[in-house]
Amino acid sequence: MEETKTELQLIKLSEIQSQEVSWLWFPFIPYGKLTIVQGDPGDGKTTFILNIAAKLSKGESLDGGMNFTEPLNVIYQSAEDGLADTVKPRLEQAKADCEKISVIDEKIKSLSMIDERLEEAVIKTGAKLLILDPIQAYLGGGMDMNRANEARDMTKKLAALAEKYQCAIVLVGHMNKAAGNKAAYRGMGSIDFFAVARSVLLVGRVEGEENIRAVVQIKNNLAAFGHPKAFALSEDGFQWLGDYEITADEVLGGIAPKANKMEQAKRLLRPLINDF
Repeated sequence: MEETKTELQLIKLSEIQSQEVSWLWFPFIPYGKLTIVQGDPGDGKTTFILNIAAKLSKGESLDGGMNFTEPLNVIYQSAEDGLADTVKPRLEQAKADCEKISVIDEKIKSLSMIDERLEEAVIKTGAKLLILDPIQAYLGGGMDMNRANEARDMTKKLAALAEKYQCAIVLVGHMNKAAGNKAAYRGMGSIDFFAVARSVLLVGRVEGEENIRAVVQIKNNLAAFGHPKAFALSEDGFQWLGDYEITADEVLGGIAPKANKMEQAKRLLRPLINDF
């Protein structure tokens, strides 16, 4: 069968109006782009992103890089956790305004990354953040995320959706078990997922600190890398710790973490400061 010839169309860059990148959370989550949050199962990446969604739903900032005062609408799709017994209780614990957080009903048909309902939902809700958790669950039947051409097709359409509506899209992904590899190659599936994302955040445990999780930016095509952050998980819930001294290699276990006395001192002093 003869392939249909595509008509050549050229765009002169003189016809393109320059725009500055806008940020949901500078320099970690840009509007109009794809961001990946990846980490090993059970290391807190879903709790991290749900607490960001909770803050946005109330128009509050998790960190100084979030500059807005109005509540934002969020779409959160989870294929691994029950809405009634896991997702909503976590959001309630984070004091979210659940009126601002929507889920696309998948009872009749499972959702995929190229599903037209994603665009319909963004239009209907005016959502400024769309979360797919995890990436692997939203590939669609027959698609192989390890094949570069298929991965590119999926992410290209999703990236176009983000740009069209200036919505931040966050893909939550599990890491593979290739210990010692660079962070870019420990994400599940084709490296094309990592390539298309403009920002990639690694969430992982801090060696010797049972309740602390680090957030380290391992890719940023739009600005200088952000300073590593951390949060604590305990019976009292999620506690944002802010700036934290750690590297991606330390989080991945490629380098033995150094005993960070500065961070230990900060944690001892925080309760004392709060008493004043």
